[in-house]
Amino acid sequence: MCRKCSHDLASRPETPPQGRLPLVGFPAAVCPSRSPVARPGGVTRGGSGRAAAPWARAAAVMDAWVRFSAQSQARERLCRAAQYACSLLGHALQRHGASPELQKQIRQLEGHLSLGRKLLRLGNSADALESAKRAVHLSDVVLRFCITVSHLNRALYFACDNVLWAGKSGLAPRVDQEKWAQRSFRYYLFSLIMNLSRDAYEIRLLMEQETSAYGRRMKVSGVPGGVETGGPGGPGTPGASLPQLALKFRLRVLLLARVLRGHPPLLLDVLRNACDLFIPLDKLGLWRCGPGIVGLCGLISSILSILTLICPWLRLKP
Repeated sequence: MCRKCSHDLASRPETPPQGRLPLVGFPAAVCPSRSPVARPGGVTRGGSGRAAAPWARAAAVMDAWVRFSAQSQARERLCRAAQYACSLLGHALQRHGASPELQKQIRQLEGHLSLGRKLLRLGNSADALESAKRAVHLSDVVLRFCITVSHLNRALYFACDNVLWAGKSGLAPRVDQEKWAQRSFRYYLFSLIMNLSRDAYEIRLLMEQETSAYGRRMKVSGVPGGVETGGPGGPGTPGASLPQLALKFRLRVLLLARVLRGHPPLLLDVLRNACDLFIPLDKLGLWRCGPGIVGLCGLISSILSILTLICPWLRLKP
């Protein structure tokens, strides 16, 4: 007899009544309360079970946070697309002379979507700092600098955005919203400049690889020449004629189109960053392009961001 749960250790499985399936009994001298399978998670009462429990809880918390962060990111991008769609719609209604009441409702909806996006971005500063810590270990010096500085500026942008959310939601009513908005858009602009610099560097590397591969193919086939030409009167000399310069420019544009067509993640990243660039330029007053252009560019970049979430292979790495 077990002292803990009163199970008869010497008992054997009884013969079931006719018409019922036999039940699997416990072996002799084994108590189900002492079996690791009888406890949740199959963890025994040894020291290893107590040591593994905190790590298991930490892993579960991290998995939950990753899932929540991914869901928040998807919702934030959907809200962003809806916000800039409202901005574009409001501009179109204003140009076509819609009623002031309808325009006011569209502006209110845009403001609510903007405030909801700020709420969903409350934890993004920590994610940006973690991304910056990972980017420090990149082997390429240019990529390391561009990506790290970009993530640091994104972290500062999200921090300013959190302060702005606290002011708009009433938690910190004394916050100067205009000043913090200017700061956030300034950091956002620096981040986009770093992203475009990284894109330009990767395009340059790919174009050099394509040019060298084309030169090797021409050398193997026995045909001299390539994309770059030299010599007296060539495009690389001061006395080059205008048609030669136009031909060289056309070859470079064709090479650029070929590189971008062969690397869809790079193409999407260039388009998204170029569209996003108009937003801080307009908000900071560096280049006034109007709410229509801002809404259109924001909507296009939001759709491209949602596309990278649906198809992860379209996301530029690292």
